[in-house]
Amino acid sequence: MKFTKEPMPLPLRQHGRYDYSPITERPDFSWPGGKRLAVFLALNLEHYAFNEGIAEDLVPGIPAPDVLNNSWRDYGNRVGAWRLLDLFRELDLPVTLLINSALYDACPQLIAAFREAGAEVAAHGRTNSEHQAGFDEATERSLICDVRDSIAAHEGTPPAGWLSPWIAETAVTPDLLHEAGYQYLMDWCMDDQPVWLNTRSGRILSMPYPQEINDSAAIIGRQIGAEEFADMIVDQFDEMTLQAIDQPLVMSVALHSMIIGQPFRMRHLRRALGYLASQRQNCWIARASDIATHFVAQSGR
Repeated sequence: MKFTKEPMPLPLRQHGRYDYSPITERPDFSWPGGKRLAVFLALNLEHYAFNEGIAEDLVPGIPAPDVLNNSWRDYGNRVGAWRLLDLFRELDLPVTLLINSALYDACPQLIAAFREAGAEVAAHGRTNSEHQAGFDEATERSLICDVRDSIAAHEGTPPAGWLSPWIAETAVTPDLLHEAGYQYLMDWCMDDQPVWLNTRSGRILSMPYPQEINDSAAIIGRQIGAEEFADMIVDQFDEMTLQAIDQPLVMSVALHSMIIGQPFRMRHLRRALGYLASQRQNCWIARASDIATHFVAQSGR
């Protein structure tokens, strides 16, 4: 029997942004008030071109002009987000807005209302009709800086955080974000604690952002019902409260106004967020920037 010599395997390509670190072996600390679990709500407010570019669709395969899906997306900013704002106020829950900067021209009243309510405004690109994957470095740098400057002009300060549209990056996105002055990003979903990412000129904080407790991935992507999604939020909170006895953790919930802002889905969200609000003595409910700032102070930078 003749055996052929197999080639030696090449080393697996690695990103180099962070090292492996078991959550059980990290320094201990607590969130403000001695709390062990920090919670933040991330509300995506997005603006799309009409019938151009990429889009989140409710119903696939509709021919152009796709009035059904375009108007469904518009419902989020015209109705859903306003109902959600009322709910957040009713439950006294802080929120982190992840906004497309094009919203300042499309519906400035909406951002102003959340601003008045004390929401953090974080960057979510220019529009979700595009993503930066495939951009050359100069084009991506221009996008990142233009979004920063647009938010700063309206809010008085530049955004601390960034979430890439469609979680799409290039090989240099964290480098460019750090160089543009962003303090944290949410694209990397590998942990239940903030994690420092290496960049070519320093480091930037990765904040936990959920791809499971996320109405887009769950309800649109996996066709999970609103009742089950609400149960997921409650179960995530209860289990993470238990796990946080051993290590301080961050729980986040990702929402999209055109999805969870539909009344029949919001009925179940109301139950889930009401439960979180009732448990605030057992956790720290804050904005993403507040959690990032506290973590940086605890980690010595």
